Amino acid sequence: MKRNATAVWNGSLKEGAGKLTTQTTTLKDTQYSFKSRFEEGVGTNPEELIAAAHAGCYTMQLTAYLSEDGFKVESIESKCDIDLQEGTIVTSHITIHAKIKDIAEDVFQQYVTKAEKNCPVSKVLNAAISTTATLG
Repeated sequence: MKRNATAVWNGSLKEGAGKLTTQTTTLKDTQYSFKSRFEEGVGTNPEELIAAAHAGCYTMQLTAYLSEDGFKVESIESKCDIDLQEGTIVTSHITIHAKIKDIAEDVFQQYVTKAEKNCPVSKVLNAAISTTATLG
């Protein structure tokens, strides 16, 4: 499987603006800019998109592990926080709230850690990756 996205930028870094389009067109000419990345502007930014990718990938990986072993996943909600410092993404932290039938807390935490280390987006990030997970 291969996926792609296209970025087009016009103008200087601070005054210019860009548009992002994904292969599926879920994002189609979605605007991004210096302001949306470093200040308060309309549009998205690369770090927000990485956070979305990491949260989505992680949630699917955790669900796969749990389902493969016969656990009934009612819901998993994952929020990813990306920390960009001095031009480098230094951390990606995922907070998970899950409803899973008949699973012990310690067993659940083992799956959380396994997914943290093995989701494809975790593997591609050169950042400290951490998770906090609660069952409820």
